[in-house]
Amino acid sequence: MTRTRPFPRPPEVRNAKEAVEQLSRPGPHQVLRGDLGMVGIPGVVFAPEEGLGLPAVAFAHDWLQPAERYADLLRHLASWGIVAAAPSSHRGPLPSHAGFAADLRTTLDVCAGVRLGDGRISVDSRRTALAGHGIGGGIALLAAQDRPRLRAVVTIAVAQTRPSAVESSRALTLPVLHLAAAKDTVAPAAGHAEPIAASAGGPVWLRTLNKATHTGFLEGVHWSDFVLSGSPDAKTRRLTRALVTAFLLHHLCDEDRADVLVDGKIPGTTLADRH
Repeated sequence: MTRTRPFPRPPEVRNAKEAVEQLSRPGPHQVLRGDLGMVGIPGVVFAPEEGLGLPAVAFAHDWLQPAERYADLLRHLASWGIVAAAPSSHRGPLPSHAGFAADLRTTLDVCAGVRLGDGRISVDSRRTALAGHGIGGGIALLAAQDRPRLRAVVTIAVAQTRPSAVESSRALTLPVLHLAAAKDTVAPAAGHAEPIAASAGGPVWLRTLNKATHTGFLEGVHWSDFVLSGSPDAKTRRLTRALVTAFLLHHLCDEDRADVLVDGKIPGTTLADRH
């Protein structure tokens, strides 16, 4: 690794199908797992085994969910050279959205301000992003305000929050990717992802996964599965891994080899017209 390019390039791809195949697979890095508890916030962090000046993303969980249910995605991003951390705070039935947004900001600040992996891993604060699922997507939008060095936001089946995710979206001028689920009955896109995307103050992509449910993005089993519709789905997670990886590599690492997964037509998805 070098300071000039500490993250790997994906292979050249000819079309969207090949790009999904390549970027849904683990990248070339061995991955380390750590605990955020050392800084007073419960949660997990995944990082490449080594690398200086790496990009980073802090990920916010959905209502009631432990961060562990996103380990598949977080580990995958780390394998592609992106430090990925997820706080597991505010998991009660009535979470503080503002408090959770503050924890998400702190998580990203810790990644950027502390040497990880016995000093062999560092993050470039100019290559950072926020992301989240469900209310965690709304939390990511809240947390992104007044963060001038932030490069991107990704939401997955985003849900409305208080303070308003719509108002937060309007205040942001950085690139935002919204992945919506066509079969989402928990936070249907018409009442959540669509108005949030429509209010965007900057470049926005709204891509709908045609067969996905709200909980299809999760992994493992949790008691909340009994109160939420849908179930974890390997195909949904596979496509999500590719889409999120491509978007973050593009906006955090200036990587263009997988841009078909950012702007192109992808089987099983629908990309809304951009205004």
